[in-house]
Amino acid sequence: MRLVILESPYAGDVQSNIEYARLCLRDSLMRGEAPIASHLLYTQPGVLDDEKPDERMHGINAGLAWKSVADASVVYTDLGITSGMEYGIKAAQQAGINIEFRSIK
Repeated sequence: MRLVILESPYAGDVQSNIEYARLCLRDSLMRGEAPIASHLLYTQPGVLDDEKPDERMHGINAGLAWKSVADASVVYTDLGITSGMEYGIKAAQQAGINIEFRSIK
């Protein structure tokens, strides 16, 4: 299985973005990949608070730490590209990780 970092929106309409991210996870899994979606994992109640800038950045950076083992960064674009996603794209570029843009709708 390919290890991938999954990028999709989180902030803004959080509930809709969570539902979309779950569709993205399924799409990635159905492609034979093992995705990490840190924005779903680390924002669960009791973990990190995405509304606190320092905790948000901590979560983003924790997710991007996976770049040392990731085969690719997959960016789901149906809802646009947020500043957090742009940060992830730049980190992947700097690490020399393949970036794939996808749509599921």
